[in-house]
Amino acid sequence: MKRPTFLLAVVSALLMALATISPAADGSIAGSVKAAGLSSNADAVVWIQQAPGTAKPPAQPVTMDQKQMQFMPHVLPVVLGTTVRFLNSDPTPHNVFSPDYEKYNLGTWPKDQSKDHAFATCAKFPCAYTQLCRVHPEMEGFVVVLPNSYYAVSNKEGHFEITGVPAGQYTVAVWHPKLKAQPKPVTVEAGKAATVDFALAR
Repeated sequence: MKRPTFLLAVVSALLMALATISPAADGSIAGSVKAAGLSSNADAVVWIQQAPGTAKPPAQPVTMDQKQMQFMPHVLPVVLGTTVRFLNSDPTPHNVFSPDYEKYNLGTWPKDQSKDHAFATCAKFPCAYTQLCRVHPEMEGFVVVLPNSYYAVSNKEGHFEITGVPAGQYTVAVWHPKLKAQPKPVTVEAGKAATVDFALAR
């Protein structure tokens, strides 16, 4: 009578062990981005062009804030189908519009209010949407639409890391608001970190 209980315990233990082991089978891609002629190496989006599986957008909107007269973050990568919530945290009214692709103007709204926009189309990745404010033309930000969630944004030192990448061979590309570089091949081994570096130029 105790055998079913014993077998259930064994199966549960095996499932827990597999759940613990399986993430370690994934690798990562890390490296650096050097932006020629710029004071910062930040805001480069490094991403895998083709990845296994089907990427699903998050169930809840992700936020791009308007704060201290800036779009924050300055560069926001998202998976195709993601809804972005544009929040105004400044005491002055802000507007959000984009001149790119299907174009949109979400209007103007005051502090602590927000409006949403779904990025549901992209003919050729990446689709970079410039975010502008008609009230404050000096403001600029970018929403970069990608086909999967294997991406990272470089910091001011140029460092980036894409984690949870299944073992395999990939092509890694980079997008930057002002500069560019050619994609590079990379091989990811299970449980290991692959390295790829980019030198961005005009």
